[in-house]
Amino acid sequence: MSQTTAWNPDSYSKNARFVSDLGEPLLQLLDPKPGELILDLGCGDGALTERIKAAGSIVIGIDSSVAFLKAARARGLTVALMDGQQLALQQRFDAVFTNAALHWMKRPELVVEGVANCLKPSGHFVGEFGGKGNVATIRTALHAGLRRRDIDPWSVDPWYYPSTEEYSKLLTQFGFTVDSIELIPRPTKLPGDILMWLEVFAQPFTNSLSEAERESFLKEVRTELEPRLRKADGSWFADYVRLRFTGVAGR
Repeated sequence: MSQTTAWNPDSYSKNARFVSDLGEPLLQLLDPKPGELILDLGCGDGALTERIKAAGSIVIGIDSSVAFLKAARARGLTVALMDGQQLALQQRFDAVFTNAALHWMKRPELVVEGVANCLKPSGHFVGEFGGKGNVATIRTALHAGLRRRDIDPWSVDPWYYPSTEEYSKLLTQFGFTVDSIELIPRPTKLPGDILMWLEVFAQPFTNSLSEAERESFLKEVRTELEPRLRKADGSWFADYVRLRFTGVAGR
């Protein structure tokens, strides 16, 4: 995951546990088998890694967040500190699984090449991450707020949200046969105020400002989002769009 974001496992669990909770369909696509060697790319705190292990698979999780890895180890998982854009693994895996991590990696060609290199022939690459249009309303408000402060938002924007066509082409380029790929609009109810979501996920934007400016910036973004993302009952939604795919390494 992005190293420009300081991940806090407790805050993530409180404000973003829905991310792993919504991973059940992806686990079904992975269909882990006893004895299979599986890599969880961007494992976070290990909530889904644990589920793969429970299926009897031998699973190794990698992430670039030391704090997340500590939380994953507390679950009894085998994990390692590694950037998904610089995969350096000796094992040849039966499958690579990834949920809600690839959109933090701005060099997707390095990710896909690394995955292709660590899979066995006919190994599976199964993943879901932010796709084209993901959190577009939130992203637009964040960008507008920075522009008003004479900051180029693209210089700090941490996200990669491709179309199905773009990502299919990338997978094919590195020898994958794309079995399935789709964009899934998923408006998602947040467990609390949008400010909590912003504090977890929008750090690269707020970190571009002085500490004195950050609170007013976030309040300004919240005000802009309220008419579009807050319901009459007070609940907040994020305008998620997910890209879900399965591919098979060169057969």
